[in-house]
Amino acid sequence: MNEAQQKAFPVSWDQFHRDARALTWRLSGHGDWKAIVCVTRGGLVPAAIVARELGIRLIETVCVASYHNYADQGELKVIKKVAQDVVDLAEGEGSAILVIDDLVDTGKTARLVREMLPKAHYATLYAKPLGRPLVDTFITEVSQDTWIYFPWDMGLAFQPPIVQGTAG
Repeated sequence: MNEAQQKAFPVSWDQFHRDARALTWRLSGHGDWKAIVCVTRGGLVPAAIVARELGIRLIETVCVASYHNYADQGELKVIKKVAQDVVDLAEGEGSAILVIDDLVDTGKTARLVREMLPKAHYATLYAKPLGRPLVDTFITEVSQDTWIYFPWDMGLAFQPPIVQGTAG
């Protein structure tokens, strides 16, 4: 967590699964999607849950690296683009695609993926204010100065109180 990221928001596996199912409820009935494109790596787990709940079998990835050291968002690097046959589903430009990611932070990744799939529906579990306008559907908004700790990044450990320095 860098100096600008001062608040911690730990997410347990149970909470993450509940949030992914809540996202699915919001998405249900919003489109006739032929495929999910998940933004790796964070979008892999929620995409699996959403795909199961919506009965979508075609799952593609777009591989973008932005957090190179788990602390600061660096320059975006596209490692793998979306396969053209997936982009071309339905009317093309991603109109039959549901894009899933775990989080929209600054919106840099979302903007890049939207350029690839301008007609796709973009959904995330969590959204920060700078990135929120770039997503169509999300579950929870957190402040820009909050670092979300996802369950795959954590082990069980003591959590200090939110208010530091109080006598116990």
